[in-house]
Amino acid sequence: QVELVESGGGLVQPGGSLRLSCEVSESIPSLHMYVMGWYRQAPGKQREFVAAITARDYADYSDSVKGRFTISRDNAKRMVYLQMNSLKHEDTAVYYCNTHTPQGENDRWGQGTQVTVSS
Repeated sequence: QVELVESGGGLVQPGGSLRLSCEVSESIPSLHMYVMGWYRQAPGKQREFVAAITARDYADYSDSVKGRFTISRDNAKRMVYLQMNSLKHEDTAVYYCNTHTPQGENDRWGQGTQVTVSS
């Protein structure tokens, strides 16, 4: 069963913008209490943290995207978003949606969406 489904990836020129979306299935209860986040994996590299947002809407970002990316959530729609502005070549990666409890339990991943930044 696919519990997290990402969308919104694609090809964009440097300096452009994309908005990623992640829909979380009803199989994950009490989603409003979960931490939701985004990670990415570039070719030949390990998966890395991008951004996360807590149940109280506290957001955290990696230094590489701070000031350019914005994470948000809509618990009623069971969605988490990643607005990506001023995209750079080095942002090219597969982006994964993640959710887990504040204690780090019930960790769930999406299947990923490709973002390619190229002229």
